[in-house]
Amino acid sequence: MFTGIVQATCEVVSVQQQAGLKRFEIALKPELLDRLQIGASVATNGVCLTVTKIANDKVFFDVMEETLSLTNLDKVQQGDQVNIERSLTFGSEIGGHILSGHIHTQAEIVAISDTAEHYNIELAIDAKWRDYIFYKGFVAVNGCSLTVGQLTEHGFKLHLIPETLRLTNLDFQAVGDKMNIEIDSQTQVIVDTVERILAKKQLS
Repeated sequence: MFTGIVQATCEVVSVQQQAGLKRFEIALKPELLDRLQIGASVATNGVCLTVTKIANDKVFFDVMEETLSLTNLDKVQQGDQVNIERSLTFGSEIGGHILSGHIHTQAEIVAISDTAEHYNIELAIDAKWRDYIFYKGFVAVNGCSLTVGQLTEHGFKLHLIPETLRLTNLDFQAVGDKMNIEIDSQTQVIVDTVERILAKKQLS
């Protein structure tokens, strides 16, 4: 489990194509290596990945084809910066919202507004997921727990503060890029339950 509070952006040292998967080698910062073990879960651009090897400050992850097809990790290349969050530990402060690291879909950046006053990103998301996006609700974008700033016809807008931009890779993105999206699980359960109840009432 994760909180969506990205701890650092880390460089992808290499991406190796293997049979049925890609092997990512990522240089983690010293504070992220503390007590890290093989088999541990690490959110990488919001995707829950399992550590398969540790060599000094380099950490390896094997990413299967299914995960590559559902997330933007398939587009990640050597030299890119990825958002990293270690898994939640008991007793830790939760500053974001609970995440599983299981990506629901991707959203495309359709506009970026970068001025002296603000940094806004507008994303378009498939219609089937829009019912779970609410104004001032939570959504995870590339593993970042963010508040929806505005709803649009095809998706939503995010209003990002300088600290978020400093700690994450969101300011490296461009129009046309795809962002990993994890819907807030509680919101999804509530919406699905209400829709199911309403559907039953219509049939009765």
